[in-house]
Amino acid sequence: MVQCMESWFLADVSTLKSYFGLGFKPTAIPHRNDIERVPKNEVFKQLESASKGSKKRAYRKGSHSFEILGLIDPEKVVERSPFAKRLIDTLKNELLPS
Repeated sequence: MVQCMESWFLADVSTLKSYFGLGFKPTAIPHRNDIERVPKNEVFKQLESASKGSKKRAYRKGSHSFEILGLIDPEKVVERSPFAKRLIDTLKNELLPS
């Protein structure tokens, strides 16, 4: 299971780049297909490192988190997070029974 919601942000670096704007360093976030296995402290370290030179300054939970959560592409998250896929599939089955 994902350790923090910010793990999902790692799946959509293009949205992070757009959100933080000029000065964001996408290379500070390595591409991984197992985003839910990235330790929580490493997730925050990567987000802070990538964003610290941006016009919105370094990532901080609360200041940026819920805005970004509303912007990320759920399809990208589902592709790289088996638990997110399971959650979405379960919700679809419960809310949209066949």
